[in-house]
Amino acid sequence: MATPSDEPYGQIFTPSTVSLPSFSAKDVSALAASGVRFVRLTWVDLTNMVRCRMIPIGAFQALLASRRPGVGITMASMGLIGAGCAPGFNGTGEYLYVPDVSSLRKCGYAPGHASLLGWFEPKLPKAGESREVDLCPRTQLRRVVEDARAAGIEFLVGIETEFILLRSTDPIEAVNDYPWSTTAAFPSGTKEAQCMEEIADALIASGIELLMIHAEAAPGQYECVAGPLPPLEAADAVILTRETIYNTAAKYGLRATLAPRLYADNCGSSAHAHISVHRTSVATKPPKQSPDTNKSTTMASHERSFLQSLLDNITDIAAITLPTQASYARVLDGIWSGGTFAAWGTENRETLVRLTGPPGAHHFEVRSHDGTANPYLALAAFLGTGLKGIKEGVELRIGECLDQAVALSEEERLARNITGRMPKSLKEAREKMSGSATIEEVFGKTFVEKYLSVNETMENFLSTGTPEGDAKKIVSTF
Repeated sequence: MATPSDEPYGQIFTPSTVSLPSFSAKDVSALAASGVRFVRLTWVDLTNMVRCRMIPIGAFQALLASRRPGVGITMASMGLIGAGCAPGFNGTGEYLYVPDVSSLRKCGYAPGHASLLGWFEPKLPKAGESREVDLCPRTQLRRVVEDARAAGIEFLVGIETEFILLRSTDPIEAVNDYPWSTTAAFPSGTKEAQCMEEIADALIASGIELLMIHAEAAPGQYECVAGPLPPLEAADAVILTRETIYNTAAKYGLRATLAPRLYADNCGSSAHAHISVHRTSVATKPPKQSPDTNKSTTMASHERSFLQSLLDNITDIAAITLPTQASYARVLDGIWSGGTFAAWGTENRETLVRLTGPPGAHHFEVRSHDGTANPYLALAAFLGTGLKGIKEGVELRIGECLDQAVALSEEERLARNITGRMPKSLKEAREKMSGSATIEEVFGKTFVEKYLSVNETMENFLSTGTPEGDAKKIVSTF
C-alpha cells in the first residue's frame, strides 16, 4: 500500500505568520479626521445578544482620556431575556465596562462608525482584589488563552459563518434555492449577489482577512470564510462579521439569519471552529509529558492530548456551543453535521471533530458549534477542555473513525473507544453541563450556575408552542 504524501498544500498558518491589526492611541485620535463620528462600545451577553452603547467620537475621546475609562452597565445585563431577567439576576448594582482599544475597528457596513469590545470589571473594585468578572465572556476566553500560554501553548482559530438570506420572514422564504457552490447562487444584478459583494467589501474594509465566500447547500444559504487569528481576536472578528452580514442584508430589504436549521429536508447553518494547536518554546508552567504511545496518527503529542480531552468533554459543553433547542435539529447522524458520537476522523465530515491539514500543519474542525452560541464562551469551552488534556499529558485513546460512527456496530465503536454521545435536547445538555467537574474547573462554579439559569430562561423565551412559531422566533432573534 502506498504511503500517503505529507507534502504541504494550501496556506500554512502559524502564530508567527498571522498579523494582528491593532490600534494605537494615535490611531484613536485620528478617527475623527478619518470621518468616524460614532463609536459602538459593544458587548455580547450570555445569550449571544450583541449589545452596544453608541458614543459620539468627541465623547469617546474624552472617555479614553479619563482616569479610568469605562461606562456603567447594569449587572443584570448578562441575565436579560427580552424585557425580564433570568433567576439570579436583578436591577441592583453596576459593572464598569472598560474599552479594549486594541479591538477597535471601523465598521465597513456603516460609514462614519467604528466599534470595539471591552472587559466587564467591578465598578468599585476593592484594593488587592482581582478586577475580573466571571460572567464576562471575553474574560473567560482570555483566562484560557493565558493559561495556555503558561503551558507553552498557543492557539489559532478561524470560525466559519454560515447564514441564510431571507426575502420574507412571515412566511419564511429564502432568496433562492440553488445547490452548493454553484455560480447560479450569484445571479448578476440580483439583491443577493449585490448583498454578498457588499458584505465582502465591508469585511475587507473593516480589516477582516476574508479568504472566500460561497453558496452553501440550503436555500438562500451562504458562507464567509475568514483567516485564522488568536482566539480572542478570532471571536472579536466573528462578532464584527455577523454584524456586517445582518446590517448589509437589511440595507437590501433582506433578513440574514444564523438559525441552526430552517429546513428539515436540507442542511443547517453551523459555525465550525477551525483550531490549530502550537507548542512554543516558553512555558512557565510546563505540562506533563504525554506517554507518546499512540503512533497511529501524524498528529504531534500535544495535538493528540488536546483531541482526546476535547472529545472527553464535547458532550458536556453542548449547552454552551449548541445553546438553543433549535441547535439539536442540526446535530444529527447522517446529514454531514458531524453526527452525534464523540468521534474524530481525517477529512470526515460525519464526525464531531474533523482532522484536516497536512502533517506538521494539522488543525481540527470542531463541528458541534452554531451561530446561536456566544463565540467567546464556545471557544473557551473547546480550548479550555482540550488544554486540560495537554496539561495532564493524556494520550489519544479514541480510534479514528473513517465512516459514520452510527453505521458501526456497538462492538466496533467500543473497539475504537467511541462511547460519548451528544445530548438529544437542550434540557439534557444542561444536565450534562451541571454534572461536569471539568466545566466547573474551566469556567468556575458561579459562572456555571448563572449560565444554566440564563440558558433555561432563554429556551422558554424562544419557545412559542408551535414549530412554525419557533422557526419565526429563532429567525428574528439570530
